[in-house]
This record gives sequence, structure tokens and C-alpha cells, in this order.
Amino acid sequence: MTKKLFAVLALMLLASSMSFAQGTAAAPAGGGSWALPVSAAFAMAIASGLCGLAQGKAIASAVEGMARNPGAAKAIQLAMLIGLAFIESLALYTLLIVFLKVG
Repeated sequence: MTKKLFAVLALMLLASSMSFAQGTAAAPAGGGSWALPVSAAFAMAIASGLCGLAQGKAIASAVEGMARNPGAAKAIQLAMLIGLAFIESLALYTLLIVFLKVG
């Protein structure tokens, strides 16, 4: 099963480079392209949603860890805050990419 999965992933990787190698078509003369802003909005929505889920799980796990071992609350809290900063950076990087691509 694992060999088949890796074979399919390798095939997809090889096929993607060939399919994206073609040049881009010019934007329509009438109004411009709407695909980039829409895809950027979907990317930001997905990144924000996943960040919210990850932050909720991180906080829930930290509170559970503090409840089980109150002596380690300070260390757990510090690790949780660092983890939350890394999780939030995903949404900020996505927002930066959206502004660079769309704007």
C-alpha cells in the first residue's frame, strides 16, 4: 500500500511540472482576471480556519496539561505562547502573499 502511494505521489509530482510548464494566456481585454483574487480569498479563508483550529487545540492541550501538572504550568504556558506565535505566523504569511500577488 505504501509503495503504491509513493508511486502515485511521484507520478503526480512529475505530471505537475509538465502541466504547469506552459505559458500563461493573456488576460481578457474586457475586464481583467478574477481568478487570482478569488483564489487568494480562498487561501486566506483556509489558512485562517486552520489557524483557528490549531490554536484551539493548542490551548485546550495546554490547559489540560496545566490541570494535570500544576507545577509545570509556567513552562507549559511559555511553550503554548511560542507555539501560538508560530501558528499565527501562518495566517500572517498567507496574508502577505495575498497582498503581494493580488495588490
